[in-house]
Amino acid sequence: MRALREISFPPRHSVAGVLVSGATYASATASILQAALAQRSALVAATSVHGLSMAAIDGSFGRQLNSFDMLTPDGQPLRWGLNLLHDLGLRERVYGPTLMLHVCEAAAREQLPVYLYGGRPDVLERLVKRLPLLVPGLRVAGFRSPPFRALTPDEDRADICAIRDSGSRILFIGLGCPRQERWAFWHRSQLPMPVVCVGAAFDFHAGTLRQAPTWMQASGLEWLFRLLMEPRRLWRRYAKHIPIFIFLLTREYAFRRMLRRPLTQPVRGKA
Repeated sequence: MRALREISFPPRHSVAGVLVSGATYASATASILQAALAQRSALVAATSVHGLSMAAIDGSFGRQLNSFDMLTPDGQPLRWGLNLLHDLGLRERVYGPTLMLHVCEAAAREQLPVYLYGGRPDVLERLVKRLPLLVPGLRVAGFRSPPFRALTPDEDRADICAIRDSGSRILFIGLGCPRQERWAFWHRSQLPMPVVCVGAAFDFHAGTLRQAPTWMQASGLEWLFRLLMEPRRLWRRYAKHIPIFIFLLTREYAFRRMLRRPLTQPVRGKA
């Protein structure tokens, strides 16, 4: 019988009730690669202000997020929150699109095929062509753009079978929050591979959506750039979720000031 190997994940820390990982690109990529090499399930999501706010509004979604092995600080506000509440000294966020490239580079080195699930059909077709150019040596074992509606049981089973039968060792999901995280949670037991939720990364790497300038990303103003690019789609989201996050973070900071103690939960998985 094959001996079990331990898969380690960065420690998690509460930010507004969600356990966000104090990860770096190196540590996050290493954990995902360990799970891929061991062919073990692992749930990973690049988590933003939107995700934390949704978790506060919907308790079931919050519990699902907290069952993930790793939630990386996708946005600067989450990095700031981790540093403010837990004094981690993180120097950079772990941004979903960039994490995806780091993981793809590691997969190419180890000759591990990847699967792409999500995005519009035209976006996914462009991504499948562009991604191997961005990461030479990467093999895309398969891809699927599911309809933007609830799948029938037969469709759902067919998608899972296609992913498993493709020979892929890492699954990237680009369905948007909270749909992608819910999908990953529901299918965890059926997928012996790391499932990495990366949001709009498919659009960025396909070249169908512009990323914010580096200085705006570094200063936490990416939300403003995206709002200017997609005002009709995003203004309600930002108007709702940014104030909720600010309130939750302020409340937790005040609470911790009173208690004078951090809440940290180390996470370890077995493989």
